[in-house]
Amino acid sequence: MKIHLAQEVGVFLLSLTAPFLLCAMNNFPAVQKSEVILPMGAVVLLSVFLLLYFTMRHKKAVDPLFYVCSSQSSLRLGWRLRDVCPFCLDARQRQCFAELSFTCMVGLTNALEQDGYIKGFMDFYLRKGEPYLSTSYAIMMSYWDGTVHFSLQLLMVRRMAQGKSFRSLGLFWAGSSIANQIVFIPGIVIGKYGSNILPAFWRNIPFLLLPIWSAVTLLCRPRELPVIPADQVAEQQKKSVLTRPVDLLLSLMLLGGMALTLLRAFVVLDCRLDVCFTYIYQYEPYLKDNVAFSKVMMLVFLFYALPLMAACVCGLGTPGSSWMLDWTLLFAGAMAQAQWCHIGGSLHSRTPFTYRIPSDAWRGVMGLNVAYAAVPILLALRCALRPAYFMPAVPKGQADKEKKQK
Repeated sequence: MKIHLAQEVGVFLLSLTAPFLLCAMNNFPAVQKSEVILPMGAVVLLSVFLLLYFTMRHKKAVDPLFYVCSSQSSLRLGWRLRDVCPFCLDARQRQCFAELSFTCMVGLTNALEQDGYIKGFMDFYLRKGEPYLSTSYAIMMSYWDGTVHFSLQLLMVRRMAQGKSFRSLGLFWAGSSIANQIVFIPGIVIGKYGSNILPAFWRNIPFLLLPIWSAVTLLCRPRELPVIPADQVAEQQKKSVLTRPVDLLLSLMLLGGMALTLLRAFVVLDCRLDVCFTYIYQYEPYLKDNVAFSKVMMLVFLFYALPLMAACVCGLGTPGSSWMLDWTLLFAGAMAQAQWCHIGGSLHSRTPFTYRIPSDAWRGVMGLNVAYAAVPILLALRCALRPAYFMPAVPKGQADKEKKQK
């Protein structure tokens, strides 16, 4: 137990060295050139990689996700992923994922400096590396990285050290991390910063690929479901959605979310309908911000969230839709992260006043956006707490057979 604690604390403290490293680089002119920042960052992350390698190489079995999730904390696992998923190799061949080591602390440092709580850490990086990190969207994204992602990974560390499953937490984290980057990267390219992309921009690509790899890895692992008698499963699956008030309410809320998704997508696509014109000027003018993150987000919602909402409505009405148990977690993480950044960005002081939510519509718009984020989370909780309806369909006669045996 002491070894587990020492290892967790050691890597946790390692992640906390990021602000000190940034402060040192901010006061060292030789590394403040745009062409030097990217290789310098690679050297730093390679050092973390080697440190993790020499720390963990004596372990007989280390989960490859150690090297992904150690971006903010430490992970110590007791089984090999290759025993479960044929697409995964031994952990020692996956140590390249240690390059995510300082992500969360760097993000939190950036957010705190942009909001004036600290000073002297990120000046050089914003000038010569990634100037778009000073936007309201990026600041809210950094807060999310430094708090929610960091906390999730620490919680996964704790569960791993106790030998408990972390699959559900990992899927929520993966969904959140993927949503983070599929908006951030295109928003940089097509927004006002796209004409001046510096080499440091390319460090975002691994941060998109690794969460996708992590999600695939976790989906390959078997679910840990509660033991529910076959007759109870069959009984739940006989019920219509009309006789399940919670599922009916969730279905209606998902349909409302689909309508809002279509409306906001039409708005950012410059639809000439009166309802779109009214919405963007009287309710969410942030959607026309030329930074473009909000525009990209609405299109991501259109092409990804909208089909998934429709599929979830079908899943709530179709017994045995076991995919709901996993995809609702990914969906909940993605929507929570995206809506946090969208809501926060539309309220932040860095957003020009003309793009902020009008005061007379503030309560309505905030309530709508909070509900839009809450529905996927509530759906994921419903699937996790009462999964019987979504379990594989019970073969005919099996439930009766179990009753007779009892």
